[in-house]
Amino acid sequence: MFAYLIFMLPALILSIFAQTRVSSVFKRYSQVRNARGYTGAQAAGVLLNRNGLSQVRIEPIGGSLSDLYDPRSRTLKLSETVYGSASIAAIGVAAHEVGHAIQHNQRYGPLEFRHALVPVTNFASGASWFVIIIGFLLQWTNMILLGIILFSVVVLFHLITLPVEFNASRRAVVQLSEAGLISAEEAPQVKKVLGAAALTYVAATLSSVMTLLYYVMMFAGGSDD
Repeated sequence: MFAYLIFMLPALILSIFAQTRVSSVFKRYSQVRNARGYTGAQAAGVLLNRNGLSQVRIEPIGGSLSDLYDPRSRTLKLSETVYGSASIAAIGVAAHEVGHAIQHNQRYGPLEFRHALVPVTNFASGASWFVIIIGFLLQWTNMILLGIILFSVVVLFHLITLPVEFNASRRAVVQLSEAGLISAEEAPQVKKVLGAAALTYVAATLSSVMTLLYYVMMFAGGSDD
């Protein structure tokens, strides 16, 4: 266990930094009102209508930074700190989720692939740990290898999530600028908010990759005995 913690230290440090960064940046720009005075929900409505997505509903949900786009119900769910807030942070996050709605409508390849991986990933994320542990306990090489293959699906899901999230953030800034909802001076501020949020996905991906490498090293070391 100690060796695993040491091996995972870089990912852990990045994860802590990412969480601290997104919290501080979001807090800072949640206190900066956007020049047009649009709330997150209002900005999302404007952007959805501009892209012919008026059928997408906008709903408030509880929590902080719990915002998401649900492709099954075609619903944009905005947290309390975004839905009714007219801050730079709020319209940035809302526009990011609109970016996902646009991706869905345009059948953006990486997003389609990620959606297809969801059921497999849900199974693999739970089963892989159990299979690997049992494999090591019983010294069953094939079971360990099966667990590693299952966990590889989880890693793949994290890897494909990165371009999906980065693309949604790029779309957000472009959409807000083209709609005139942010000025040239506000665009860098929105980018800071979305860039901080993106760090959490990078940290999660690094953590999954490092975990997979650790399993592979353990497997290779056991095979050499």
